[in-house]
Order: sequence, then C-alpha cells, then structure tokens
Amino acid sequence: MADNNNTGNNAGGDSGISRRTFIKNTGLVTGGIVGGGLLGGILGNQWQTQTDTGGATEEGEETNDFDEARMFFSRDADFNVLSAATERIFPEDDNGPGAIALGAPYFIDKQLAGRWGLNAKEYMRGPFQEGDSEQGYQSAMTRSEIFTQGVRRINEISDEQFEENFDDLEEEQQNEILSAFDSDEVDMDGVSSAMFFSLLRQATIEGVYSDPLYGGNKNMDGWRMKEYPGAQPAYIDVIESEEFVEMDPLSLRDHH
Repeated sequence: MADNNNTGNNAGGDSGISRRTFIKNTGLVTGGIVGGGLLGGILGNQWQTQTDTGGATEEGEETNDFDEARMFFSRDADFNVLSAATERIFPEDDNGPGAIALGAPYFIDKQLAGRWGLNAKEYMRGPFQEGDSEQGYQSAMTRSEIFTQGVRRINEISDEQFEENFDDLEEEQQNEILSAFDSDEVDMDGVSSAMFFSLLRQATIEGVYSDPLYGGNKNMDGWRMKEYPGAQPAYIDVIESEEFVEMDPLSLRDHH
C-alpha cells in the first residue's frame, strides 16, 4: 500500500490514498482489494522470506515462539504460497510490518486446522445449488479444502505463466495472478476463485488485526498502526478526555 503507487481503486475515489489513511479508515480495511479493484494499485514493497521462530530472554535464555508452529499446512510449498499471497494483500512498508511479520499466515494455518476450517458450526449437507453473490459462502467444500486447492492453484498458474513458484515472482506478477483469482478468471473445483480469494483476504485482515491470542497480530503491531488500545480493562481515567488518548495496547493474554 505504498503511497507512490496509486493505480488501484478505492472507495473514496481519491487515487492518492495512503496506507496510513487506509489503516486508519475502518471502512476501507478490506485488505489489498478496495472497492473490488486489485490490491497491486495501492500496495508496495516485497514480502519478507523469513520470520523469527524464536527469541531470547533478557538473561539470554532461548525461548520458542509457539505461535509460529504450523498445525494445518504440512507442505512448505503450500505455506510459502500462502505467505506470499497474504503479504501482497497487506504488505510491509514505512508505516509498519506486513502480513508475514505480523504472523497472519500462522493465524490462517491455525484457523484452517480448527472449527473454522472444518465448517464445524455450519450446515454442510446437500443438495447444493449455486447461490447468488450476496448469499456468501455456497460450497460443499470446507474452508480447509478450499484453501488447500486455492494455494496450489495459485502456484500452478504461476508455473504456467512464468515458470516459477509464486513466492519467487516479482510483485507485479504476483498481483497479476491474484487479480485473476479476484476477478473469477481461474477455474477451481467446487468453488469459484473469487470466493477463495475473498476468504483469503478476509482471513489475512483478521490475522493482522485479531488478538495475538489467536496467533496473528504479532507484538500487537497491527493494533499499534491503528492506535487501537486492544483489550483494556477500563477507560474510566480517559473517557471524559476531549483529546485522543494514545494507549499501549493490551492483549487478552495480559489479563492472565
């Protein structure tokens, strides 16, 4: 969402929308796709190929970050494609970290391994009929099945068009492929490519802004970019303030 790249659409009609404005404006937080246009127009910067899987305490003792442990994707190739795609939806730039650094791919991995990925709370018996676009999710496939097919289809298209893995492509090439999915130009079995991309975009944004308890929003940096206070126990000391009060965010974990 770099400020110097403004070819994408946006809900406000202002081609000069910045990532900072995008982040602060709740109505526009829909990932890299704004108003149905391609993410590439307002996104920028390359995604990081590595994230820290561990750290050290002040005493120098090594500690593991168990949030960065995969539960669903067993193939590195699949997870790498997922990571690259999320970073194109929410990339790192001068305003802050992107989806990868914020742990969004791991958030998605955990969701796919759980009840959301299995559609555990939804009626999943036939007969199945193609629904209208406003009816939302209309597929006999679980979300975990859709994501598995989707990320592998992304890589297939990448190999067909550019003879490289998706995560090795240039940003513009990645945007081109994701645009085809968003525009429903890619054939998928049991689900439209537009529906898959919608789920991917939704899950990416949730991974960026959800409570870190769920595996994303690492270090609450997603909240810091929005100046969102997180799970504060009370606002009694600031509720009558006429000025905006910036607060250090708190996670649900901070209450335990």
